Amino acid sequence: MSKILKLNEISGAVDDIFAPHGYKLVKECSDPDAVILRSFDMHSYNMPKSVLCVGRAGAGVNNIPHREYAEQGVVVFNTPGANANAVKELVVCALLLCGRKIVDGINWTQSLAGGRQDIPKSVESGKKAFAGGEILGKTLGVIGLGAIGRLVANTAVDLGMKVIGYDPYISIDAAWNLNHNVQKETDLKSLLSKCDFVTLHVPYLDANKEMINEEALGAMKNGANLINCSRGELVDNAAVKAALKSGRLNRYVTDFPCEELLGTENLITIPHLGASTEEAEDNCAQMAAREIVDFIENGNITNSVNFPNCKSDRNGKMRITVFHKNVKNVISSVSDIIAKEGINISSFNSQSGGPMAYAILDIDEIISDATIDKIRKSDNIVRVRVIK
Repeated sequence: MSKILKLNEISGAVDDIFAPHGYKLVKECSDPDAVILRSFDMHSYNMPKSVLCVGRAGAGVNNIPHREYAEQGVVVFNTPGANANAVKELVVCALLLCGRKIVDGINWTQSLAGGRQDIPKSVESGKKAFAGGEILGKTLGVIGLGAIGRLVANTAVDLGMKVIGYDPYISIDAAWNLNHNVQKETDLKSLLSKCDFVTLHVPYLDANKEMINEEALGAMKNGANLINCSRGELVDNAAVKAALKSGRLNRYVTDFPCEELLGTENLITIPHLGASTEEAEDNCAQMAAREIVDFIENGNITNSVNFPNCKSDRNGKMRITVFHKNVKNVISSVSDIIAKEGINISSFNSQSGGPMAYAILDIDEIISDATIDKIRKSDNIVRVRVIK
């Protein structure tokens, strides 16, 4: 029985995936086969040597030292797109919060409690202070057109907005699924200058830290609105506060509160609710569970952040998977070792990406432990698994 260690509370929906395969989800274990988590910080975690893979029930993996794990042959999976609809719906909400002073109005209405005034009369006389504008006909700039950004762009078109998209790295699948009314922009500053609303949907990397800074805010249309349900680090908070104070920025809605932002006028902080729906948590958990099961049982890799995707149907009596450095002649050396035993490789799939590579070899006969040991001791081999 495979043991899956959970480092966070995980949706019970994983039982629909794990239970039929005889997997046991546990809170404590010294020798788990895999780890599943959400936000647990693994950077100082003492990873058991038995762990084959880590499943992150969510898209971001900043809490996981995935590069270091690659050096150990530990695959890190994430679940891109599983919570996309939940985040999309929050962004639509944020659009409305920017356009109309809904939060201010709600807070003001609550302040009327306990008074002796005529509430309906007070509401009618006071509501003019919270008037706003509609999003219909306004221009939305979507920075990043992945699983979430694409949904946001398509929904905004359906809501009657003009949508401009920016993504230098857009995938073919994302492009195919993007509404044809979404205009393409190749220059970020040009997009910023045209939009009434701007929403961020890019991963946090060193290269885009504080991409929305004083310069970017200066390029924005005067009185525009900024929405960040992606990562807090993408925005220079001090620059945003200054832009709000000067009126350059009308509103900033972020799903990443911090001390620096609290109490700022026209700044709405949401307590990281982007993926906090029952549906999203179920979808992420089940997707991570499927990735873990397929890897443990078949060696297949899908949606890994530290190894290339590599998947094939089982063929032969034994499957060998090889994790290795992405250098020349590694797999040819492995093939030579197997050939010297007089054994045929019935199917072969090898993929590389970045510093690491991965290969799946299906073998017609059972290979001896001594031969597997020779492969493990070969140059640039990180890890070898035997799956029967």
